[in-house]
Amino acid sequence: MENGTSVTEFILARFPNVHEVEILLLVVFLLIYLVTVLGNTLIIVLVYTDGHLHSPMYYFLSYLSFREISMTSSVVPKMLANFLSEKKTISFDGCFSQLFFSFLMGTTESILFAVMSYDGYVAVCNPLRYPSIMTSKVCSTLVLGCWAGAFVMILSSLVLAARLPYCGANVIDHYFCDSAPLSHLACADIQLIEWIDFVVSWVLLLGSLALTVLSYAYIDSNIFRILSAQGRQKAFATCASHFTVVSVGFGISIFVYARPSHMTSVHLNKSLPVVSSIVAPLVKPFIFSLRKEQMKEALKNALHKRAGKPQASSWLVLSLEKSEQDLSVHRDKLASLDETPWMRFSGA
Repeated sequence: MENGTSVTEFILARFPNVHEVEILLLVVFLLIYLVTVLGNTLIIVLVYTDGHLHSPMYYFLSYLSFREISMTSSVVPKMLANFLSEKKTISFDGCFSQLFFSFLMGTTESILFAVMSYDGYVAVCNPLRYPSIMTSKVCSTLVLGCWAGAFVMILSSLVLAARLPYCGANVIDHYFCDSAPLSHLACADIQLIEWIDFVVSWVLLLGSLALTVLSYAYIDSNIFRILSAQGRQKAFATCASHFTVVSVGFGISIFVYARPSHMTSVHLNKSLPVVSSIVAPLVKPFIFSLRKEQMKEALKNALHKRAGKPQASSWLVLSLEKSEQDLSVHRDKLASLDETPWMRFSGA
């Protein structure tokens, strides 16, 4: 690319600690990375091998798990390698590749959260029409739209940043390649790129957050009307855990990316992205997937099959028993359904 760039590699910031603590961080981040990859891979395998998990909600969760693996893999391996290296360098092409994949995965997650909240809204508020609305074709289109929309939203600023001349200092004040510290190394005016990032971030985050909040508001209002006290408590607990994770993710993104760079704190800008790209992918599978009864039952069946002891799934029995308890008021209306969509959403 003919852009007048003379810098061929960048130097990343090192963690402010002594060598012994750096080795400890290497071990901690390596364990987090391995658990993240294995946990999310387990979710993907279970969703696509267990017939009971072939529903829109788990279809979206499998793509969320794929996103978590991709996000952490775009950042952590190079960070681990730099822990073992005295010179914390990354090539020019490697830096922009890392920037592209981390931004693509982060943007996709925001859109996917909105899609998952819409799926929950349809499941709870329109249970009888749910199978006809959330068809496999619709789900595939929504997932494809998440990736395509994310690609379009990050493309302009990324192309502009790649074409900037980098002819001065090459030390990035961050633990991995991020937009703001990287663009400040350019020997050119970056005001246009900053405002594009600012506007795109606000449109993305506020749009996704508004749809998510609205969907959960309708979900809560409908749950309050149709469930017993016990079922209502369980459903609200599920919604609260989901909404907490979503809110934290949106909050970090708004704080770091949806403000002009001169208003941001350097130390927080370096710490919060580490939390969102390393710690969050470890926590989300346990909150969104592995706590659900269907997922636990699928994992139990997979372990029995692995041990050579096939076991008939009790998932359908459990779901029918709980529907009898929590939907007694609507028993006649839902008698023809093998599994009610709101039960899949709440993890019953």
